Amino acid sequence: MAENRRARSGATAKTAAPRSSSRRGPEHAARAACESLERLICHPSEGVSAVRRNDDGWCVVVDVLEVPRIPDTTSLLASYEVQIDERGELMEYSRVRRYRRGSADE
Repeated sequence: MAENRRARSGATAKTAAPRSSSRRGPEHAARAACESLERLICHPSEGVSAVRRNDDGWCVVVDVLEVPRIPDTTSLLASYEVQIDERGELMEYSRVRRYRRGSADE
């Protein structure tokens, strides 16, 4: 039984297509966008709320903590649209929304 499982798992691993190193995925784009934006605006990122492919790279929406407050639910956050090229280099960014952490989406 164990030999059959090993044989099947080995065959599956060998048939999986290797990912091209020249073309990076959404995880890389999200990470690169967060790191670049944090360096530019000097505010920590809270997370990524969207990643979409465009003609020359990626558009990533990064949520950023702009004004920390106590209690935390009154802190001000902002969503930034960040354009990243294929290599992960920042091309442009803009703030598209500012909101309180405790507020519901409209």
